[in-house]
Amino acid sequence: MRTIEIKENDGGQRLDKFLSKRFKTMPKSLMYKYIRTKYIKLNGKKCDKSDFIKAGDVLTLYIKDEFFEDNPEKNHEFLKAPCKLDIVYEDENIILLDKKPGIIVHQDKSYHFDSLVMRVQHYLYKKGEYNPESEKSFSPALVNRIDRNTGGLVIGAKNAESLRILNEKMRTREIEKFYLCKLCGKPKADSGILEDFLVKNNRTNTVKIFKKSVENSKNIKTEYKILESDGKTSLAEIHLHTGRTHQIRAHMAFIGHPLVGDSKYGKNKKNFINSEKYQALYAYKLVFNFKSDAGRLNYLNGKEFKINEIWFNK
Repeated sequence: MRTIEIKENDGGQRLDKFLSKRFKTMPKSLMYKYIRTKYIKLNGKKCDKSDFIKAGDVLTLYIKDEFFEDNPEKNHEFLKAPCKLDIVYEDENIILLDKKPGIIVHQDKSYHFDSLVMRVQHYLYKKGEYNPESEKSFSPALVNRIDRNTGGLVIGAKNAESLRILNEKMRTREIEKFYLCKLCGKPKADSGILEDFLVKNNRTNTVKIFKKSVENSKNIKTEYKILESDGKTSLAEIHLHTGRTHQIRAHMAFIGHPLVGDSKYGKNKKNFINSEKYQALYAYKLVFNFKSDAGRLNYLNGKEFKINEIWFNK
């Protein structure tokens, strides 16, 4: 028999969700059986898989020892990742990072123990702000993601409540994202809002833009403003009103002005000005513009964070 006391970061979720995260090798059918037959109890009483747990609750478990890790640290994959980060801002709840082009945000098929989320976990572990042994189901997580070859601001949440709040604020677009990009040529209008339709091809990981709605298409809305131009290239600020895959790259290419260095949506050699390694796109500014209560993160409302040094704008 073992007990687990629920900490703050593990509270506020269903019992079955917590158990699935904590005991990754336990089959769900067996987990449900343990709950049904009272081999797992909540505060000493029979429980249900849909019960919500909270900080201070105690789980009593009469389960096989094999589901408990004898040496958890040896299984901490994040320790294999570097802990080097470009930190723009940090407090007790969040960490804002300047992700450089070339770094992946989350693991993918080419993952070799280095991703931004693993770096964050390693960094906080070394600082003593993250302890997987006491926080059984929560891990510091990233709220937004950026493509491997795009740089920019990424928000990390240090605790479960902040993650829930930020995910909701991102969903309701109460965190505004602004991008800088360098375009080939110059659009006729110095500013505008582009509205079209996008279809994603999951097999090729590409998207296609259409003027009218077609099967499986989604509406896209991209606002741009030209900041400077020499005719050959233009520096533009982009404000996304929708957040679709490759939206900026595909949308600007659709109007005849692909991003410099973009080999996927550009015109091959014609949009490589100086043998660029990455497309000239950076998520350079975040504005917290809360329309409703943000709980423990209300202090962020109205704050703006910006990256000033960008590789294609020097």
